[in-house]
Amino acid sequence: MAVAKQIIKVTNADVYRGRRCVFQNFSLTIDAGENTAIVGPNGAGKTTLLKLLGRELYPSKGEVSILGKTRWHVSELRKHFGVVSVDLQQNFRPHTSGRSVVLSGFYSSLNTFGHQEFSEAQLTIAERVSSELGINQFSDTPFFKMSNGEQRRHLLARSLVNDPGVLVLDEPANGLDLSAQFQYFKTASQLIHKRKSLVLVTHHLNEIPVEISRVILLKQGAIFADGLKSSVLTDKNLSELYEMPIKVFVNDGLFHATPG
Repeated sequence: MAVAKQIIKVTNADVYRGRRCVFQNFSLTIDAGENTAIVGPNGAGKTTLLKLLGRELYPSKGEVSILGKTRWHVSELRKHFGVVSVDLQQNFRPHTSGRSVVLSGFYSSLNTFGHQEFSEAQLTIAERVSSELGINQFSDTPFFKMSNGEQRRHLLARSLVNDPGVLVLDEPANGLDLSAQFQYFKTASQLIHKRKSLVLVTHHLNEIPVEISRVILLKQGAIFADGLKSSVLTDKNLSELYEMPIKVFVNDGLFHATPG
């Protein structure tokens, strides 16, 4: 399937979590190849947006189009639109082996099961992706015995077995040690250079890879600022977004924030 020109298009959407309206008349468009970071404080609507894009939530009004389509079977969508979220990590079956975590991506399941069949080609793909991400040695390790970074790499491999054109990463470096963070930046850079469209959802500026050019700031369910990274990630914008004085500085292309 060719990647549509607009990988994400949300049009005039009202979205509720229970009785609470998180988004009202919300619109957002991200084009293919437009590597984007969505940044905001807790309560800004980032988790709701992830669920909306992952088809776990639907708008009560308006429309959400993913890769040019408004209707998807989730297992089919995952072949083209991979999501690696904190919720997925927390809800994954704890005793699933590393090998099964990766293979489960072919069925969008939380483990592998007896009725599922895997072709030689699929087994080869899973082995190759695991090798590329450096996780082959955990093939028999239960998920709950892995470090945070090891779990994240397995969930990324789970998405990559389908070779999706788009990857959505939720706080990918949260809780990682320095070595795992450096591995994350290397992997993100490689994915972008392989022409994957990357959408990063975070509240940490230092999680944003150098190659990401567009930044969207979310505040209280609305887009607060949107544009080129250098023009959006400013002292003024971040101070208003987080309602406290913030200073932004750049080191080797990576953005960082300190109290103002």
